[in-house]
Amino acid sequence: MGRRSRGLWAVLLPLALIGAAEVEQDRFDVVVIDAGHGGEDEGARGPRGLTEKELVLDVARQLASRLEAQGLRVVLTRKDDRFVPLEQRTAIANDARADLFVSIHANAARSARVRGIETYFLSLEASDDAARQVARRENDAFQRVKLPGLGEGDPLLSILGDLMATEHLRESNEFARLAQGELATLDGRPSRGVKQAPFVVLMGLQMPASLVEIGFVTNQEEGQALRGAARRAEIARALTRAVLEFGRRYDARRGTHRQDATGEGG
Repeated sequence: MGRRSRGLWAVLLPLALIGAAEVEQDRFDVVVIDAGHGGEDEGARGPRGLTEKELVLDVARQLASRLEAQGLRVVLTRKDDRFVPLEQRTAIANDARADLFVSIHANAARSARVRGIETYFLSLEASDDAARQVARRENDAFQRVKLPGLGEGDPLLSILGDLMATEHLRESNEFARLAQGELATLDGRPSRGVKQAPFVVLMGLQMPASLVEIGFVTNQEEGQALRGAARRAEIARALTRAVLEFGRRYDARRGTHRQDATGEGG
């Protein structure tokens, strides 16, 4: 090989490697799972003592295990019973350069008759008063975070404006609908639907992000089911299917492919 040929390869080979790295980055392979609340913040509490923080951590761990079995890298914002501040949860997800952020919560209502599963993605305005109340309750966990007012030129508006100007909002909506569709099949009852609300935990993330309310711990029937291992495993399986389907669509849009272990997610 001549001197000029060696010089040309010295230029082209690094460029090829950079191109391969960029393709690798575009593949759906990192998921951040956020178990809501934790530590001194119990979240919602059912009449028989079931706490949101314990319930969602168990589901988050099961979901992580199933996704890892499918070859995905999973990052948990908390692995045990501790309070993780908002800015740390956001930093964990952004530092991991995740392709999807899933925040898992459990719901509560003054009326014990209210039940069902609902999913959310970020919006400056809530879909309805019920969504506004849910966001207010979940945001109370981050009282130490001073939210700015929503005036003209406000930093929060800039964050949301940047998010809405990208594909992240559309993909957040897409995953929320996939998750809701899978979860709604668990007991055959009408779905509470996909909604939008200004959840603090979803702000500032540089990836598609959704929040899932997996049921009402304040409803006697639903709370009793959520106490059991069978229901929690069903929820983890349903969310696994939603994540894998979202990943397939994500890769298809970018022209990349990931080899799955199975199509269903166990």
